Amino acid sequence: MKSPSQPRDRGIPEATVARLPLYLRALHGMAERGIATVSSEDLAGAAGVNSAKLRKDLSHLGSYGTRGVGYEVEYLVYQISRELGLTQDWAVAIVGVGNLGRALANYGGFVSRGFRVAALIDADPEIVGDTIAGLNVEHIDELEAVIKRRGVSIVVLAIPAAAAQQVCDRVVAVGVTSILNFAPVVLSVPESVDVRKVDLSIELQILAFHEQRKAGGPLMAVDGQ
Repeated sequence: MKSPSQPRDRGIPEATVARLPLYLRALHGMAERGIATVSSEDLAGAAGVNSAKLRKDLSHLGSYGTRGVGYEVEYLVYQISRELGLTQDWAVAIVGVGNLGRALANYGGFVSRGFRVAALIDADPEIVGDTIAGLNVEHIDELEAVIKRRGVSIVVLAIPAAAAQQVCDRVVAVGVTSILNFAPVVLSVPESVDVRKVDLSIELQILAFHEQRKAGGPLMAVDGQ
């Protein structure tokens, strides 16, 4: 099964692809509240973008809304879900079942968004064999076999930096082309492989920078002083 990279293949800008999940999250919230239609201004506000940018983004999907009415929430959910590849079931393997891996395995929001955790893999013999979120934790030595057997399309790496590249090379060699990397390291992959990096420490450092600026911050160096 090909990984969910359809938006880029159809020529939609990467910046737009990155915002589509924000729109989808806002739309799901509206649908749960029974809202049938939404204006571009209201949807943009809920997603945290300006309405002109939202309208341009949605135009790439062929969705222009109706003047005076806005967008049909249910249909727009379908359009965005289809574009992101979420109208089918994506099997996910989590490699590394420490605190983070366990939390991800137990997160109930994946299934409703089209992602099914199909395998849990770890190297620790004290963890291998445990049952977490209804799944048996399998040994890292079985990585390739598990990926093939479970039809895994996306691999989540929640492992130490020192092990990340080696495991990445193994999953790429077995045909996986989509990786979500929580390890604090930049992975080297072929051009055909998509890697999304999540580094919580970097995000915290950026927040610390903004907090420092709000508090007055350190004086900037002046040339010659």
